[in-house]
Amino acid sequence: MPAQRILFQFPGQGSQYRGMGSDLVESFPVAREVYQQASDRLGFDIARLSFEDPNDELNKTRFTQPALVTHQIACLAVFNELTDNRFEPVMTAGHSLGEYSALVAAGALTLDAALSLVAERGRLMSELGRGSMLATTLDVGTAKVLADKHHCGVAGCNLPDQTVVAGDKADLDALAADLTETHKGKRAIELKTEGAFHTFLMVGAAQEFRAILEQAEFEPPRIDVLSNYTGEPHVNDAGAIRSRLFFQLFNPVLWYDCMRFAVSAGIDTIVEFGGGIGKGETPAEKRPNLESVAKKALKSLDHEAQYVAAINADTLRSAADQLKNQ
Repeated sequence: MPAQRILFQFPGQGSQYRGMGSDLVESFPVAREVYQQASDRLGFDIARLSFEDPNDELNKTRFTQPALVTHQIACLAVFNELTDNRFEPVMTAGHSLGEYSALVAAGALTLDAALSLVAERGRLMSELGRGSMLATTLDVGTAKVLADKHHCGVAGCNLPDQTVVAGDKADLDALAADLTETHKGKRAIELKTEGAFHTFLMVGAAQEFRAILEQAEFEPPRIDVLSNYTGEPHVNDAGAIRSRLFFQLFNPVLWYDCMRFAVSAGIDTIVEFGGGIGKGETPAEKRPNLESVAKKALKSLDHEAQYVAAINADTLRSAADQLKNQ
């Protein structure tokens, strides 16, 4: 019997890589259709950018965001085709950028609308943002005290002991030095971003983005979509969804709260779509971006759920076989 309580989840920036999606387009016509639709909407060849990255642009926020959404929705389309659309999730969630793919998967946004939004979102975050980000092994309370001291902000709460902080480079360097001195055994790892996302340094970008959000068409989600801003499902109101996406840009990503809500809803399966991390260069060598965080969250919350990767051609086939054979 298929699992009844499925969460579809989508990663954010940092999960992009050169070659992303090339195996899907080679193997599945439905993926080619997604990439063609995305290229038509964006006005440039998103397949060439993602597969070859000839001008070294994939890691630039304005290109990263539409490339990841395209890959995630292509993975979802392939998964649905391989499983004959038999597996409807009870909810969807996406980390930061991934929230837009989660809204597409739930029917709240069309792919065209999501691509238009994230292309502008990425452009504004790149042009108007500044600073950088650190992933720390601090709890959120300790991280906030340290961030406040150095004019930085908490940008994400991924786990009870994994908090992201962000700020101007000089302030963040001072914070990192303070952390090393006063919190022995704790670590801070710099993230490769073009700004201090999800903090006060993104307010300018959010103000510009608000007008773009107002022009986008939103439908009531057919299933719950977890909001990064609240850690709970979006309400079935287009204006409220827009406001939460606006606030998401300059407030912390409450990912652990999203996981806590999913657990409270009794999910028994998590399927992750798109992106990939790891040193290998080919899609087949990549690992799911959110797997480690999800498994640690499940352990922390004393909850069991199977984790299924659907991030490339090989894992998509395996995921479909695994779920169909249950």
